[in-house]
Amino acid sequence: MTTTEPATVGFTLNGAPVRVRADHPHLLAALREELNVTSPKDGCSPSGQCGCCTILIDGKASISCQLDLSRVAGRDVTTLEGLAECDRNRLAHAFATCGALQCGFCTPGIVMRTKALLDKDPQLSRDKAARHLGAHLCRCTGYTKILDAIELLAAGDPIPAPARSGAIGGSGAKYEATELALGDRGYVDDLRVDGMLHAALRLADHARADVTRIDTSAAFAVAGVEAIYTAADIPGELRVGIIHTDWPVFIPVGGRTSYLGDVLAIVVATDRATARRAAELIEVGYDVHRPIVDPHAAIADDDVAVWGTDSNVLSRSTYRRGDVDDALQASAHVITETFTTQRIEHAFLEPESTLAVPDPAGATLHVYSGGQGVWDDRNQIASLLGIDRDQVTVELVSNGGAFGGKEDMSNQGQTALAAWLLGRPVKCTLSREESLVLHPKRHPIHMEYTVGCDVEGQLTALRARMVGDSGAYASVGMKVLERAAGHASGPYHLPAIDVDAIAARTNNPVCGAFRGFGANQAQFAMEGALDRLADRAGISGFEIRARNVIRPGQVWGPGQVMDDGCLGASACLDAIRPHVDAAVANGKAIGLGLGLKNSGLGNGFKEIARAVVRFETDGTCEVRHCWTEMGQGIHTVAMQIAAEELAIDPERIRVIVDTTRELGAGQTTGSRGTLMGAGSVQAACRAAIADGCRVGVDYEGEYRVDWTNSLSEGLERPVIHSTFGYAAQLVVIDRPTGAIERVVAAHDVGRAMNPLLCEGQIEGAVHMGLGYALSEDFPADESGRPTNMTLRSLGILRAKDVPPIDVILVESPQPNAPYGIKGVGEIGLVPTAGAVAAALHDLDGGWRTSLPMRRDA
Repeated sequence: MTTTEPATVGFTLNGAPVRVRADHPHLLAALREELNVTSPKDGCSPSGQCGCCTILIDGKASISCQLDLSRVAGRDVTTLEGLAECDRNRLAHAFATCGALQCGFCTPGIVMRTKALLDKDPQLSRDKAARHLGAHLCRCTGYTKILDAIELLAAGDPIPAPARSGAIGGSGAKYEATELALGDRGYVDDLRVDGMLHAALRLADHARADVTRIDTSAAFAVAGVEAIYTAADIPGELRVGIIHTDWPVFIPVGGRTSYLGDVLAIVVATDRATARRAAELIEVGYDVHRPIVDPHAAIADDDVAVWGTDSNVLSRSTYRRGDVDDALQASAHVITETFTTQRIEHAFLEPESTLAVPDPAGATLHVYSGGQGVWDDRNQIASLLGIDRDQVTVELVSNGGAFGGKEDMSNQGQTALAAWLLGRPVKCTLSREESLVLHPKRHPIHMEYTVGCDVEGQLTALRARMVGDSGAYASVGMKVLERAAGHASGPYHLPAIDVDAIAARTNNPVCGAFRGFGANQAQFAMEGALDRLADRAGISGFEIRARNVIRPGQVWGPGQVMDDGCLGASACLDAIRPHVDAAVANGKAIGLGLGLKNSGLGNGFKEIARAVVRFETDGTCEVRHCWTEMGQGIHTVAMQIAAEELAIDPERIRVIVDTTRELGAGQTTGSRGTLMGAGSVQAACRAAIADGCRVGVDYEGEYRVDWTNSLSEGLERPVIHSTFGYAAQLVVIDRPTGAIERVVAAHDVGRAMNPLLCEGQIEGAVHMGLGYALSEDFPADESGRPTNMTLRSLGILRAKDVPPIDVILVESPQPNAPYGIKGVGEIGLVPTAGAVAAALHDLDGGWRTSLPMRRDA
């Protein structure tokens, strides 16, 4: 019998001839899966909407996931690996020096685009570069520092290798910056191990349906399929969860789906394409039920939306101070308004990916995860497998963006199960569409606000009623609504307050953590109420904020007496005032927003973070901490603290996060990383110094926050949070065009550990906040099915759409925090939507109550 050789396609790759199988769906798949060229990243294949896979074809920038192999036959393909070393160095040095990358996932594609643009136009202008970056998404940087890097390259001057800073407050290069810029530092999907298999998930077809059968026979018949696992194969616990253990890893036969991201099976095969093709062949029988998708109706519905629960009310957060009715009755001005915010997708550029590798003896499992809490991943995987925690090691692979969306496990549990049962390495990477359906989103919240003030504009009382759609599973939804409730009054003092916030369960997409964590939604409402009261009182938006801003010794929100850390709020107003005055003098339409956001969990949680410093025989210093690097720069902060405290060269420092030591402090969320990571690394360094920095010794340090109180304790003067960050943002609109022409962002960070990275965090947050205010949306239809299922449909602003962003760093230290740190990641976009709404009102006289405000513009 003769065998037919598979068809192949030949082209030149980085100067060398290659041939690949012709059955790859596109060039990107051939590069990554057959040739193991991983600098082009897969963020959305085959839609071509993120730009992460950009390469050069005959010198022209091209999106490789859009190219059929027949179109590249005989042509010259160049990836970052194939650029001349002088070009690689120059490009990487510019991006690292300017702070033009954070998570780095989008960067190699942008670098390749930059190379092509500069080859064509060596004097490339900033504006022209922004227009030509339209094919690229960056969710981290806001594009400002990317354009700075392109300007630096176009200037043609020598660009020295960027230096890391060894000092707290130094603007050195980000840890691993050059490796990230060149695509050399891998993400989970870039990892390759011997004997690795690939897996794909079979998701639910209905948001609320009983599963009557799962037929895998057709999938098993596909050549190359090694195994298929379902809930029946789980040796341990079926459900996982960060706070409530209510999220099934698989929906079993006899169980019920609760949203369209529910997983029914995992298929393991010799390659990714085979696994995905086979997963589509799994036949599932359903008894379909009415999906419950209206959160207000769900609260009153006796029919339970989510399988395994007994109520559609996930949580209720309430508190009261003073007599609100009397205070409102005595107020000179009272406004009542309903505000609504939308569901938002994180749109991190790296889809979720997990690699699980069992040891040959079958006694332990090593899991490579990009999750935001690898100790939580470890604990939940061990529970699922029914084994001891010390049999599972989870190693963090710094991820390609998260913003809260990678707190809950996505495919870690299913991948670990498959590898454990098979005894072979298994990798599972979600498609962009699967990612959109599966992971939690930002909560849409309905808010009814009644706020009063006296004749001078001094606030008198607030009543707020909130209902948030938390989707199916708990995730951290109860904490988001608790945070929205606690931050309902913004950074202002009110003598009387009455707040009630409900998180409702529905069959819509799950909602959980997302940068701002409920404070964004609540303060869009509070800022809108404040501007309406200012209008009634005949004073400016600046003046009403200045008169009511919280000050030390005053009672805030749920009853907390604020310390000197809150001086940052008025300091932000002071910093932004000259810009407000100048814009008004120039006849611009303006809007001002002021916000606060806690750092850490607070609300009675006992937070303990640990770190380890260890000197090795090769002269390096290992710094281990318990936080996920996802672009925000926690590895850089840890490095700079260790370098200063230990007085050593930062180039000697290696930063590692894995579960081989018990350092875990839960999720990397709420700006906890910089605050608590700094405290624990500082303590570890000082323990090392006290013992002479001996080689081979683990020096452990600890930082804890265990003095906060929960709302449920009912205390008159609780300490809800240990630390807050503050920010004032000014949005300036050109009246003739209606275009936002500038944003000024004054942010109190307590202490800027690395000002370059800190600015980048704020610029990226403002970009995200503008999208939230104007155009982003992730709606679902009456069946609970999301309707915006591509990156482009999400309404994320591209480089040409982002106005200049002027950052003012304010450093008003937090008294009880290491180095005075307050954090910056969470507060970044809290004031933005309110400022945009106020600017639009100044432009056309219309009050805005719903987000997004210009979706159809």
